[in-house]
Amino acid sequence: MVTSRGESCGECEAIEHASVDELRHVQLQRLRWSIRHAYENVEHYRRNFDTHGVGPGTLGSLEDLAKFPFLTKQDFRTRYPFGLFAVPRAKVVRIHASSGTTGKPTIVGYSAKDIDTWATLMARCIRAAGARTGDVVHIAYGYGLFTGGLGAHYGAERLGCMVVPVSTGRRDRQVQLIEDLRPDILMATPSYALTLAEAFVRRGLDPRESSLRIGIFGAEPWSEAMRREIESRLGIDAIDIYGLSEVMGPGVACECTESRDGPVIWEDHFYPEVIDPDTGKVLPEGEEGELVLTSLTNEALPVIRYRTRDLTRLLPPTARSMRRMARVQARSDDMLIIRGVNVFPSQIEEQILRTPQLAPHYQLELTREGFLDALTVHVESLAPDEDIATRRSTGHALAQHLKMHIGIQVAVVVHLPGVIERSKGKARRLIDRRPAH
Repeated sequence: MVTSRGESCGECEAIEHASVDELRHVQLQRLRWSIRHAYENVEHYRRNFDTHGVGPGTLGSLEDLAKFPFLTKQDFRTRYPFGLFAVPRAKVVRIHASSGTTGKPTIVGYSAKDIDTWATLMARCIRAAGARTGDVVHIAYGYGLFTGGLGAHYGAERLGCMVVPVSTGRRDRQVQLIEDLRPDILMATPSYALTLAEAFVRRGLDPRESSLRIGIFGAEPWSEAMRREIESRLGIDAIDIYGLSEVMGPGVACECTESRDGPVIWEDHFYPEVIDPDTGKVLPEGEEGELVLTSLTNEALPVIRYRTRDLTRLLPPTARSMRRMARVQARSDDMLIIRGVNVFPSQIEEQILRTPQLAPHYQLELTREGFLDALTVHVESLAPDEDIATRRSTGHALAQHLKMHIGIQVAVVVHLPGVIERSKGKARRLIDRRPAH
């Protein structure tokens, strides 16, 4: 296959350049298996499908999937810990879990076959990002129950790369290892990549002169402005990878280095839909809504129409024969409603990154003034000795830009460099200090 930028996909798997008819045939056969597997082995699915009058026999075409009920994160919590598993616990070889910051964590399980599939798909992602056998991969995702570290690790090994499993934290050590081991690829959250860039500078090193040439970043929403900032500071190509614990982990989709126009969804393993988040209606390709994913090959934990809460659009194929998704910059459940106005953190991030006097680190603080919610945006100056009057002026200007672009008045506090908490994994963007109801 020749990609949109004229480069060869000779190292791709055959399915990556299959015809649409071939791909849809594979999807339908696998979807029929996945729905039957879930119905026969998971009480939740059997009861829910029966309640909605659907079952394995309903699926005559891919479009019939829209007749099935959704799966939500609350379903994971209600059936915590093993209630959604479709195989005996003796066949589950690994457990991962989400952070559980808003309640019980969501527990996900993997059979040996699932782990093999995951490694294969992560290898596909890393190769699509531009890595090749023999490259050195520095993994600064967290290891443990979080899926990022081990997902990246197994994929890089499957591709034949040398893995440096550093995990998060100890920034100076990270820089030292990058200098000494000269890795080609960095895998981390985008916010942590910027943290590492700062650590290079503190040691008197230019991060653009390191051996790194590719960064594969995911696990948190990030904007095109953030991509440009990372590429400028580190001198690398920044590639977007997408996944979520409930569906598999990282590796559901990944950008291709030759096009860099949105993550390609590996549709031979995951069937995507985009819905109106309010009505649940399936939207046409190209319209923005909430991404819904159905696993086609998951053995231990099949997911049928899982509402991800990620806002995106489905886009036509370019570098591969599978559809792409627009970059996820926001989640439907991340939306803040401030005095009747819908506000997404990505909107604020965009204005911060457009302000040359400010560093790309920020936190949003929610408080309550009387009966009304108030938002304070905490940012940092780039200048270590900037006087308070200059910082106030910069903050006032940013507040004006935010009012013009998002429609509400916010407070902006510009701190000296290093004050805002740095990411050790996923960035902590929102601090909610409102009193409990």
